[in-house]
Amino acid sequence: MSRKKSEGKTERKRFSAEFKHQALLRAVRDGVPAVARDLGLEPAQLYAWRAKAQQQGEDAETQRLQQSETARLKREVARLEEEVAFLKKAAAYFAKQPKRSTRRCTHTRENSRSG
Repeated sequence: MSRKKSEGKTERKRFSAEFKHQALLRAVRDGVPAVARDLGLEPAQLYAWRAKAQQQGEDAETQRLQQSETARLKREVARLEEEVAFLKKAAAYFAKQPKRSTRRCTHTRENSRSG
């Protein structure tokens, strides 16, 4: 009464990424049912491959957008760091300068003109 576990089950075929890509290109051109029939596949298999390829494409696009945003933010951080360094130097420079009176003496001008 012992039965083999593989009885009644078909072995899964593995297809290369290139084969899937070519099959999907043909499916776009000729239609999924026709390509599935030609390749001996179920149409559902091609639809699953197509969905997975679209998901991977969206993931790649999302990753590309995130990378460009990261690069933009790094440039912005570098610019702001330069700005902070400049402002620190300016603050140090002005801190060293003697304080000048904001009030002008008008009487010294008059004396120098008349004399």
